[in-house]
Amino acid sequence: MFAFRLISYLPLWFLYLISDTFFIIAYYLIGYRKKVVRENLLHAFPEKSPQERNIIIREFYRNLTDSFAETIKLMTMGKAEIEKRFQLENMDLLRGLLAREQVIVGLTAHFFNWEGHPLAVRALVDERIEIVYQKVSNPFFEKLMRTIRSRFGGYLVEKSKFQRHFIKHRHHPRLIGLAADQRPNREDQRYHTYFMNRKTGFFEGAEKMAKKFDLTVIFSEVHKVKRGHYKFTYHFVTEPPHDTKEHSITEKFIELTEKNIREEPALYLWSHNRWKNSK
Repeated sequence: MFAFRLISYLPLWFLYLISDTFFIIAYYLIGYRKKVVRENLLHAFPEKSPQERNIIIREFYRNLTDSFAETIKLMTMGKAEIEKRFQLENMDLLRGLLAREQVIVGLTAHFFNWEGHPLAVRALVDERIEIVYQKVSNPFFEKLMRTIRSRFGGYLVEKSKFQRHFIKHRHHPRLIGLAADQRPNREDQRYHTYFMNRKTGFFEGAEKMAKKFDLTVIFSEVHKVKRGHYKFTYHFVTEPPHDTKEHSITEKFIELTEKNIREEPALYLWSHNRWKNSK
């Protein structure tokens, strides 16, 4: 842990030199999950030429290795640099909802850099943000990620413990951040619909929670301004009283996520085997 903290004090430009080395290894030498990436992009963008998809693949690997450098830097990055690198657009929406002492469900997907986004919200807007996360199996890296994610306050809840935690704290005003594009396990209840041209399973915990407990739902759109600089824009999705149509919130999330992917395809996590359990 001490070694990672020392590395995080290095300037980001120097960490990007290390990232460049890992990019060469991952992209050219070992082809880290390149088969999965190619297959995912072929299904997602059949209308694009192989050359166009290859450009996305190359940019994706750049973003992937850069995200490791940026995440380590987040361990010691100050508020001034966070504000410079992570632009938060339409923050009046979030501030207004928190001022009304509401519980808000914030939906997002796995766009780079998803680690910097919640840290920026806690550092620059409000510490009342709760992140639901998937526990890392390696104890050292689990401790490392919790150290980074818990800076500037806030609360972390492991996914398997979230349901009980939410019931206990359902009246505490806060923003609950969920990466709602994670792949459900085979035994999990899910909703199947088309996402990026393939039948895909989705968790519907966010929709069920919002409708049952009358929660407002927002979505964060992600764009990369330049290397190491990101813009997150908040969009209103729904508020109570919610409609009674099944899957309406999930469908809206899918629509917004697809739109974001098509605008910034290289920012999405294509190396994840998202469609492994798809029908």
